[in-house]
Parts: sequence; structure tokens; C-alpha cells
Amino acid sequence: MDQEREQAYKKEIQRVIERGPFHADWSSLTGMRPPGWFAKAKFGIFIHWGLYSVPAHANEWYPRNMYIQGKEEWEYHRKTYGEQKKFGYKDFIPMFTAKEFHPAEWAELFREAGANYVFPVAEHHDGFQMYKSEISKFNAFDMGPGRDLLGELKKAVEDKGMVFCTSSHRAEHWFFMGHGKEFDSDIKEPLKKDDFYWPAMPEPDNQDLQCEPYPTEEYLEDWLLRTCEIIDRYKPALLYFDWWIQHEAFKEPLKKLAAYYYNRGKEWGKEVAICYKHDAMMFGSGIVEVERGKMSEAKPYLWQTDTAIANNSWCYTDTLEYKTSRQIIRSFVDIISKNGNMLLNVGPKSDGSIPEKDQTILREIGAWMHRNAEAVYGSRPWRKSGEGNTKEEEGQFTDQKEAAYTKEDIRFTAAGDSIYAFVMNYPEDGNVTIRSLADSKDQNVPEFHGLIKEVSVLGFEEKPFYKKDREGLHIVTYSVKSDLPVVIKVQIN
Repeated sequence: MDQEREQAYKKEIQRVIERGPFHADWSSLTGMRPPGWFAKAKFGIFIHWGLYSVPAHANEWYPRNMYIQGKEEWEYHRKTYGEQKKFGYKDFIPMFTAKEFHPAEWAELFREAGANYVFPVAEHHDGFQMYKSEISKFNAFDMGPGRDLLGELKKAVEDKGMVFCTSSHRAEHWFFMGHGKEFDSDIKEPLKKDDFYWPAMPEPDNQDLQCEPYPTEEYLEDWLLRTCEIIDRYKPALLYFDWWIQHEAFKEPLKKLAAYYYNRGKEWGKEVAICYKHDAMMFGSGIVEVERGKMSEAKPYLWQTDTAIANNSWCYTDTLEYKTSRQIIRSFVDIISKNGNMLLNVGPKSDGSIPEKDQTILREIGAWMHRNAEAVYGSRPWRKSGEGNTKEEEGQFTDQKEAAYTKEDIRFTAAGDSIYAFVMNYPEDGNVTIRSLADSKDQNVPEFHGLIKEVSVLGFEEKPFYKKDREGLHIVTYSVKSDLPVVIKVQIN
């Protein structure tokens, strides 16, 4: 983008912000409301796909780590591709062909998995844009595949009736390639703004939210322009930011960006929101994210878990440690019972194909989702999120191991005239007791006093025997067998 057009775009951004109704301050931005569709959607697909999918080694931080002397990725790169001064990260661009990328097939798979929204990463920390851009030539339309990958996927997703969202992880690019300056590599000074690796600054202490080197005004403006370009070109319904956006330097640009995006949403007549982590934004100005973790109890506000189908990487590698579909489904049930959504990441190969293992897991999830759809989509938390002795740990990076659920562990949702009880570990003998639906004679006890019309098990033809007493609602089945959560529908008069 030449200077004249850049200045014109900056003026347009400012004009949209000043016109409102949202302005670049938290008092205004906390007036937003999460999109109505989001609370009903429950399940989305995250996608990490980019140049880092070419080496497919370790994880998506390969571009950073291949320049850190002594790191395993540094040694691997030299043995596999040669010295970094002769074959740097930029040299993966021609190898990123996406020749097997068929967006309609992706969209069909995600729909089959039960997803209602799709969240591809538009730009990761490495700085390669997966979309057509006028700001940098280092994008998938002008280099590599020669295609607007983001635009093609948006069309395919929306054609399947799903909601298109996207994310920017650009903030971390400030330092992501900086270690390449510490030895003789292809990252050399002077770096200019239109260079792929720019600015490649020394890596700061990422736990210090006021750390040096402090991002410059030039970099922050570039971040704002790039993100606004994504907003204007692709009109995402949700926008997601990764972790370093909470640095003090981004506070003012982030407020500007939020005001711009929310005002654009009003212009489009579209409900939009920003998903954020680490209190990067003021509570109430977006949707709270928990990375690879969850809340330990139900929240009165909407929130989202972003996690991955594998424990050790967000992108495709040849050493992925996959979760099981059961582990993912159980985690999903716990999340929706507490007013959350799950955003589950898959990592396509560099050629654009989705690995067979990912496809298998997604289809297994989808089969369960469609069988239990009425208890999931459009449901809301019940007045209790669950019962049982297995408690979920709250916080990030807590979902690496599957919880050891027992038959007493039950999670709840409600919709229409029914309460749905998800039995997390359905017993072999078919005997279940839902203690939260006990027959209490004391009207002052804040427990269940409703009249039960009918009890059934979703996805199974058997009509269960049930009775209610002061111990709970007792259910007996004989043919119901599953190692996945089983949903008991309790219809109320």
C-alpha cells in the first residue's frame, strides 16, 4: 500500500470511529453485546495453517525456534534444509502450494463434525498473510499458492450455512523472528517495513506487560491497518486475538480497532464480537477466551475455550499427540454446561489436505453431536451445571489429560420444556441416579419441584424405566451402551 492510500485508509478508520456509536474507550466498548447466534452455536472449528505447515516439525513456533541456536528446531533445520543463511524461513514460501486445498470439502467436513462457525487464522506470528492484501506482498495471493485462501474458505463456509470468523496473531511478530539477528542468518539489518521479517526485534519478557523493546508507533499503525483490512475485506462475525495483545503498547490501538470493528458491524447490520485472552480488553467489551482449559463452574457470561485436536501442536506435524474423540466430547459437554463454547483446532497439511486422523475424530464428534443435537444447539445452562465428585480444574493448559469421570458425574443443559442430563460415564448396568432431580417435600429447599412428563434417552429407542424419590431420579436401561456421554432427556409438564 503506497503512502497516499495508507494515509487515506487511516483517515477512513478515524472517521468510522468518530461517527460511532462505539468509540475508542472502554466505557463505550462495554456497551457491546455478544452475537445472539454465538450462544446457540456451541461448537466451532479453529484452523492453524500456514508456512509452518511445510516443515511440519515440532509446532507452529518453528519459524521462531529455527533461529534460536541450540534449539532442537535449529539443529533440525540445518540438517534438513541447510544453514539458515542459505535457506531461511522465507524459502518455504514457494513450497507452500496448497494444491490439495478444496474449501468446499473442508466446509462439508466441518458441517459434518457439527460445527456452526469456522475460525481460520488469517495471519500467524510468522507474518505470512493467508489472504489477499494490499499492505504486504508476502501473502498467499501474491506468493506461494497464488490464491486468496481466506476468501475461498469464507465462501465455502457460508455456502454451508456456517458463520465465518477469523483471527490475527500479528502482534507477536514484533519479536517473533528476532533471534535470527543473533547469528549469520538470512535475517539481517537493515530491515525495512516492506520486508517479510520486519521488525525482528529482540524478544522481550512476555510476562512483563510493559517490557522493552516497546513496540513503535510505526509497528502499531501497521498492526491496526492490517487488522482493519481483514475486517473490511472479509467481514468476519468474530475476531480473535492471541496472547501478546495484552501488552501495554497495544491498549490504545486495540480500543481503536474494537470501535472500528463494532461500528463496521453496525453498518453491515451484523452482530460481531472480539474474542480475547488475558484481560487484554476490559471485561464486557468482548468474549472471554480460555486457552486449552475451561472454567470450573458456570458463569453468568458467555465464554469460549480454544483448544486443539492434538496436545502438542496447533499446526500439522508428523508427531502429533492426538486427543480421543471421547476426551474432546466430554470436555465439550462440561464447557457448554457452564455457559461456554468450544473452538476446536485442526491443522491441515501444507498441501491443503486435512489429515485422516483429524477427519476421523471430527466425524466421530459429529456423529455424537447430531445424535444429541437438541441437548446442545440452542440450549442454555440449567440452574445447576452438574453433579458428581469429579471437579474440573480452572484455567489455561489444563485439558491435556482426560478427566476420570464416574457414573455419578452428570452435566446439565436446558431447552424448551426439557432438562438434559449428560451422564459422562454411562454405567454398564444401566442404572443411573440424577440426584439434582430428587423429590424434595420441603418447598423452601432450592431444589427441583417440577412435574416430570416423560424420560427418554437421546439416540436410543429403549424407553427407560424411571422413578423419583428423595434420593433422586432413578433411571434403568438395558440396551443403552456407550463409552461417550449419554443424554437423558427429562421432559417437564
